[in-house]
Amino acid sequence: MVADGMMRSISALLSPRGRLARLPILIFHRVLPSRDPLRPGDPDAATFEWQMKLVARQFNVLPLSEACERWGQRSLPARALCITFDDGYADNVELALPILKRHGLHSTFFIATGFMNGGRMWNDTVIEWVRGLQEGELDLRSLDLGVRSIRTIEDKRSTLGAVLTSLKYLPLERRLEHVGKLVDDRADRLPTDLMMTDAQVNELLAEGMEVGGHTVNHPILARVDHDTALWEIQEGKRQLEEITGHAVRLFAYPNGKPGIDYGPEHVQMVREAGFAAAVSTAWGAGRRSSDLFQLPRFTPWQRSPTQFHMEMMRNYMRRGMPAAADSAKV
Repeated sequence: MVADGMMRSISALLSPRGRLARLPILIFHRVLPSRDPLRPGDPDAATFEWQMKLVARQFNVLPLSEACERWGQRSLPARALCITFDDGYADNVELALPILKRHGLHSTFFIATGFMNGGRMWNDTVIEWVRGLQEGELDLRSLDLGVRSIRTIEDKRSTLGAVLTSLKYLPLERRLEHVGKLVDDRADRLPTDLMMTDAQVNELLAEGMEVGGHTVNHPILARVDHDTALWEIQEGKRQLEEITGHAVRLFAYPNGKPGIDYGPEHVQMVREAGFAAAVSTAWGAGRRSSDLFQLPRFTPWQRSPTQFHMEMMRNYMRRGMPAAADSAKV
């Protein structure tokens, strides 16, 4: 692995302190007990452990709210970085939180409130349904996906990708209708402990972490009408504030691709709802010209320390989101 000192020097050169600072923001969803072939993008606990050990050695990790404030003041330290999690999975508390604490790191957790306390996101319903299918063939002609083999784990992974892609951008009601028909009589066999409880959200706060809004039902905002989008943004914030007794000032756009999953009107809704900053899933590191309500984030997918750090360095060079003419700047 490249020497720590050299990598810190490169990071400091790419992101010095003050006016020229850049802010990479990591995004995770789950941390798993062990590698899952149906969820190859999510790290297991052992992988997340070395990732956070590396991050703690190489970067100055700040709470996202503090980073936004200090960026506005042009007082970010060199090698600043933030860590975030999306959706509100229980393993964030059970597995990720102890690792973060062990390395003295802070994270912000963006939570979709509609799935808490025993709920399940639609994509997890599909994943767990596919996991439990017996070997054979699966008739997916209702989704225009034909009849697919599910004899191997590779078959299941391929089928899962096709189903998720087919359903992702359908209107919410139609998507849920299709999912309901797919799982049918297997619904009662699917897990009900994937998402956080109220108590776990408050545990995050008690441990010094931050909680942010992520809507109620995790809709793709660009695919719902104005009133629905506004309600999702405002109600998710209200519910989290009711659960925690604290103001919620940070927001993450569901799915998060600018111009595809949300538009300028949704940025304005987030501003008017009383949030102080928001994050997207556009890759890149935030810089002086970035829009405070569309901060870029990225997931380092690499599974070796050297590749992980090199991807972090490459991300500094990506421009991320341009500034928005009608939004606050950092």
